[in-house]
Amino acid sequence: MSLNQIYFRFFISVLFVFFISDLTAQGIKGKVTTSDGEVLPFASIYIRNLGDGVPTNQNGEYEFRLKPGYYDVLAQYLGYASELKTVEVKDDWIVLDFEMSEQVYALQEVEVKTKQEDPALTIMRKAISKSKYHRLQVQEYTMMVYLKGTGELTNAPFFLKKEMEKEGVKLNEAYTSESVSQITFRQPNTVEEKVISIRTNGENNQTSPAPYIATSFYNEKINEAISPLAPSAFVYYKFKYEGSYVENGVMINRVKVTPRSRGERVFEGYIYIIEDLWAIHSLDLTTSLLGFQIGVKQLYQPVAENVWMPSTHTYTFGGKFFGFAGEFRYLASTRDYNITLNPDLIVETKIIDEKVDIVPDDVNTFSKSLSSLEQMSQADKMTRKDFRKLVNEYEKEALKEREEVEVISDRKYTVDSLAKKRDLSYWDSIRPVKLTDAEIKGYKRDDSLAVVEAAKESEVDSIAKKAKRGFKPLEFITGGSYSFGKGRSAGFDPNLTKLSFNTLEGFKFGISGFYRIVQNTKMADSVTMHRRSWTIRPEFRYGFASQQAYGTLDIRRSVNKGRPGYTYGLTGGKYIFQFNGDNPIQEQVNMVYSLLLRQNFMKLYEQQFLKAFYSHRVNDAFTYRTNVNYAYRRELVNNSDVSLWNRPERIYTPNRPDNIEADPTAFENHHALIWSNNVEWRPRMKYYIRNGRKNPIYESAPLVNFRYTKAFPGMFNNAMASKFDLVEASVEHFFNFGVSGKLDFNLTAGAFLNNDQVYFMDFKHFGGNRTIFANMGVASNYRFLDYYQYSTQSQYVSAIVHYQFRKFLLTQLPMLRFSGVRENIFFNYLKTENSPHYWEVGYSLDNLFRIFRVEMGAGFEGGTFQRAGMRFGIASFININFD
Repeated sequence: MSLNQIYFRFFISVLFVFFISDLTAQGIKGKVTTSDGEVLPFASIYIRNLGDGVPTNQNGEYEFRLKPGYYDVLAQYLGYASELKTVEVKDDWIVLDFEMSEQVYALQEVEVKTKQEDPALTIMRKAISKSKYHRLQVQEYTMMVYLKGTGELTNAPFFLKKEMEKEGVKLNEAYTSESVSQITFRQPNTVEEKVISIRTNGENNQTSPAPYIATSFYNEKINEAISPLAPSAFVYYKFKYEGSYVENGVMINRVKVTPRSRGERVFEGYIYIIEDLWAIHSLDLTTSLLGFQIGVKQLYQPVAENVWMPSTHTYTFGGKFFGFAGEFRYLASTRDYNITLNPDLIVETKIIDEKVDIVPDDVNTFSKSLSSLEQMSQADKMTRKDFRKLVNEYEKEALKEREEVEVISDRKYTVDSLAKKRDLSYWDSIRPVKLTDAEIKGYKRDDSLAVVEAAKESEVDSIAKKAKRGFKPLEFITGGSYSFGKGRSAGFDPNLTKLSFNTLEGFKFGISGFYRIVQNTKMADSVTMHRRSWTIRPEFRYGFASQQAYGTLDIRRSVNKGRPGYTYGLTGGKYIFQFNGDNPIQEQVNMVYSLLLRQNFMKLYEQQFLKAFYSHRVNDAFTYRTNVNYAYRRELVNNSDVSLWNRPERIYTPNRPDNIEADPTAFENHHALIWSNNVEWRPRMKYYIRNGRKNPIYESAPLVNFRYTKAFPGMFNNAMASKFDLVEASVEHFFNFGVSGKLDFNLTAGAFLNNDQVYFMDFKHFGGNRTIFANMGVASNYRFLDYYQYSTQSQYVSAIVHYQFRKFLLTQLPMLRFSGVRENIFFNYLKTENSPHYWEVGYSLDNLFRIFRVEMGAGFEGGTFQRAGMRFGIASFININFD
């Protein structure tokens, strides 16, 4: 079939579906505008008889298919008075337009007195006291969610615009995605989402509103921003009463929400609270994240007696990033609620604000001696303070009854097999929001492109099936893998980074590869994978100045049942290593400093060795590692003097590091037989479940390390040999202080129980840095410490502390806070038995242009200044693993 025939059939099918669907439908349709004729996008059209509704589109237009009959139609929009109309639907479309007037708010008559508080404070105290109640009152619910996202790129760097147009990406052209899902929620944290239909084109550029739809403003935080209904809300917000109005017999209070300190992770705008029920009626709030502005609107509807839940969500995202600018708008329509109420929370409690209300004699009081369940069923009126205590106690008792208290969320996400195959007639029947002309035009464009792409892919696939994958010479450097079937594969690692320069080898190159045999077996639970593998990995390097070749061979066996598992094997050969086995300086950074600045920070030694190792991950919280290493180790000297820096005042330093404790014997050639042990423990770690698979949240628990290392000298007779015992403990974690700040810390202490013979590579080394490049982790290493100056064979204590402020010096300016910039201070400390007190203090700007970090500081020996400088790195929220 030709491409023209495909287009023709597609066009005819579209026309057929369009006319058939238009002829057989009836219901109401129309437009929602202000009294001045301005359209109201995403207004709510609610059918009171059905308890169901739809939102208008961006042009204020709507369509609602209905069976013949009489309907009460309610139009709602935040800031405008609701309008109710009754209509009879027969066998055709009824045009029902709405002209809405701005809402008139009645202010409470408050007697002016000294220290008279704003009525908003009473409203919010009561709403906050009942927030957890409203979150827990629905035990389970199921709803249908229609989500439509429309986004467009509004600007791009001028030098990329033409290239983007070649790729089919145009500025100011809308790209739309739609999905229909069935979502089920069960207390306390189980969510099941089944995607019934999805139609997507373009990219959302990480602007998905999922973190906001999947949570509730009755929670303490929404995507790390503090909710105005959080228990600590008065610390972060000021509230102002701006009037009330009555709608359908319900009084609604309008409260202005203003952050005490504007910026990220706090909201600003309006929240509407239902009188007496103290539940959310609607909200219109904005916040920001990493400099991107985020708008949130929600309109709630009653789904059961005294139970209100969101029916319409509107989210907007916008911002600029390195010359790119974009706007994204999402509409979520939730309908067809099927709810199960929590039987413990049926009684509706009247809340009394003891600060302003008269507390009656028959008010219920909270008692720790009685069960919260019993009190909950009898609490017809309570003070806000006692009610909050009661709901907190109820939640604690409910958590204790859960089988796995460490699981903080359970998510199941599935996609129907037909989700991406639904035709136009299906979408027309299920879509609650009428498409705009621009969206219809975009869909026609995308459908045409999809036909062409499908034809291209089909042709490419047929060619690919006839072709066999062959070796490409460039993959020798860039890396590549080749499969031989039955789980067998071989390949090269990315070897480009193994091309470098150092003063021992001169210019050098390296190459490594692997051969692997893998067997995967799915376990009985159909989720856990039993994986067994053998891996053989050779590595080779050659230095042109030293004219010396080195090589290793690593053979390992791994067995994993899910994440728990074990690995054992042998590795050996002749190779060179940094004295600090944590490799504090990368090869390429050392090469740049050597060739351009004549500074050779990397110090190396040679080792002929054979090591047996074993590691066992008992579970996600506990891992044990051990290895026995026999080695003959030899000191190396510089063999190359190449550099672009030709000034005589700077010369390369010897390969033997300067150290305050090491004497010449610490670098002599010697034998070593060393047994190393390491235990990693993460106490009280939390988990989340995704599609039945339990996954750890590693950052939820501190990382505690215990290490013991012993060198045995006995087998070497009179030969030079290592002899020592080393013990060490460390803890690494962080604390969040709301949105005010974050404290990261890394504490280590250790001691050589004996140091009869400790060679320099077995000293305790600390993570130093003499380059301008900052380390990835803010609490991983020192900023200005020499790599080996304070390395020790004695007792030591180390502390690296980093604090990030939400508002400090420059971020007192709201403009900087809204840009996502963060200010930090750090304090690092080191003391060994033979060293002076070494400490560092510094200041940094984080999230510059959203991806960079700049640090400034100085290092001191006791009270004596040692060195200062600047460090440039990646923003701290970005995690990159170079391994």
